[in-house]
Amino acid sequence: MTLYTHAESNTRKTYILMFGFFVFIIALGWLFSYLLNSSIILVIAVFLSVAMSFTSYWYSDKIVLKMCRAKPIEKKDNPELYRIVENLAITAGLPLPKIFVINESQPNAFATGRDAKHAVIAVTQGLLDKLERTELEGVIAHELSHIGNKDMLLQTVIVVLVGVVALLSNLFLRISFFGGMGRRDSRDSGNLGVILLILGIAAAILAPIAAMLIKMAISRKREFLADASGALLTRYPEGLARALEKISADSSPMKRANTSTAHLFISSPFKGKQSQSWFTKLFTTHPPVEERLKALRGMHVSP
Repeated sequence: MTLYTHAESNTRKTYILMFGFFVFIIALGWLFSYLLNSSIILVIAVFLSVAMSFTSYWYSDKIVLKMCRAKPIEKKDNPELYRIVENLAITAGLPLPKIFVINESQPNAFATGRDAKHAVIAVTQGLLDKLERTELEGVIAHELSHIGNKDMLLQTVIVVLVGVVALLSNLFLRISFFGGMGRRDSRDSGNLGVILLILGIAAAILAPIAAMLIKMAISRKREFLADASGALLTRYPEGLARALEKISADSSPMKRANTSTAHLFISSPFKGKQSQSWFTKLFTTHPPVEERLKALRGMHVSP
């Protein structure tokens, strides 16, 4: 029996959530198609959902690693890091993931890949330089827990579907403002046409915000779960707690920080002036570090 006894339950929940998101996108596409009196919007909604989900499933890890300019390493390149990942993967009952290093001074890390057999763990050079061994083990255990809990597929697909919602909403607003509502308005009499127009515009504005809030809520919940699973894996919650303290206190900026991949990291990559942005604060994908530390230090793990 492995540490991740609830992984299949998590998988079912993931597929249920994905199905719900698909229904939401199709409903949104239908509403926009009705208001614009054109079925093409609904066709676009379905096509984008399927195509982008397929692409993200098979190629998301390669895209993310390329965006971060991560480089693969072998055992001879960093024997200590390789042994830590190897030992913890064996303990967790997981296949050994590929290991990548990102040339950034900020201490951080993430896991990606479509499943445990195709998983990747990426760490920054800053993480290797600034953390002690027990702290590094805590971070690696956290990322392995994302793999064991099958979080990566969920995180990737949700990001893609949020993007589809934003694209549809933007398309609707552009068409409606350029006269695309004319035919529908002519068929709807009086106040009904005005009400439908207002509802359509409200949906186009609020839908991406609602989708983003769903993404944030999911991301924060999965971080708490990975913290707990990682602490159980190492049997030493204090190691991860100290690592999170160091990572959150480090003000080194990440040169290639990106809002589309920020939720993947163990801690938000936006630091210093980046973290002061109102947009970054509004759409934070990580729970407050104080809450994570409290949860970790409140755990009772037998040695």
